[in-house]
Amino acid sequence: MNRSSTIVLTALAPISWGTTYAVTTQFLPPDRPLFTGLLRALPAGLVLLALARVLPRGAWWWKATVLGALNIGAFFPLLFLSAYRLPGGMAAVVGSIGPLIVVGLSAVLLGQRPTARSVLTGTVAAFGVSLVVLKAAGALDPVGVLAALASTASMSTGTVLTKRWGRPDGVGPLALTGWQLTAGGLLIAPVAFLIEGAPPALDARAIGGYLYLALANTAIAYWLWFRGIGRLSATQVTFLGPLSPLTAAIVGWAALGQTLTPLQLAGMGVAFGATVAGQIGARPPSVSVREVASRGNTVTQRRRRPWPTNPAPAVASRSPHGPAAPAAAPSTAPPPVARRRTGSGRGAAESVSTG
Repeated sequence: MNRSSTIVLTALAPISWGTTYAVTTQFLPPDRPLFTGLLRALPAGLVLLALARVLPRGAWWWKATVLGALNIGAFFPLLFLSAYRLPGGMAAVVGSIGPLIVVGLSAVLLGQRPTARSVLTGTVAAFGVSLVVLKAAGALDPVGVLAALASTASMSTGTVLTKRWGRPDGVGPLALTGWQLTAGGLLIAPVAFLIEGAPPALDARAIGGYLYLALANTAIAYWLWFRGIGRLSATQVTFLGPLSPLTAAIVGWAALGQTLTPLQLAGMGVAFGATVAGQIGARPPSVSVREVASRGNTVTQRRRRPWPTNPAPAVASRSPHGPAAPAAAPSTAPPPVARRRTGSGRGAAESVSTG
């Protein structure tokens, strides 16, 4: 699959996440952010584990737990907390600085030097998102702002670590996604029951909403997201994030009767242009150290052709006029070095050839 197809498929993840707000407000019980996060993560993780039939081994038990905590277990509750405590789309504005955080973390954890292009593109994307979702409001809640920053930092760190650690040999993105969703859901479960109490009564509308969130919005979307992280650079993937608030704005206009002002439309164009610019001219993902070492060993083995130290035993030749004379043993010395002149004139150099 080529790079463009990978980008398009990965972009389906934030586009799907952009429908979360509409589904939550129209289908799900109110004031249950932790319970909603639990039903998004844990059932989806268990389904993917059943399909992959692969469990972590060795160090990947704690790595999967760390990634599950960053990408799911901490991200979901903090995101919902910021959405409930901040006015308008302020949570989305804070979340749109994710590409800038990833650029900084990639320099530290992946050794990728930040470029002026990536910093400028990330700033423009955040500005465009702010034009779309930010509305006039009073004083900001400090807890909400801290929760929004923490959720963005958590997801950004998880994205970069997912790129740094890669996947174990023989393990695909389906299993890796299942590990993280299951670990994140198990971390959310005790907090949800401790703070929100027993689960609420669910009608058919709520069950349908939770099924959509667990399967399409989480299982499939996160599988596409982590699959994209494995094939694209961390910066490329995170620059697709602004598609989420843009999708939320479009769904609100199309399905919920919300209006879009000319300023919001302009902001959508700016944010989308920055998202596209984040994919054009981006550096391809660097080859892992393991792959470099493996390739280097292969090349070295091909180039090194040592002369035989244990030559085949000499075979005596029979002569009809006398006793057998021993055949000469094959020489173990390298072939003579031939010298040929390269260039012309007095300064012609001699090149050594062993062929």
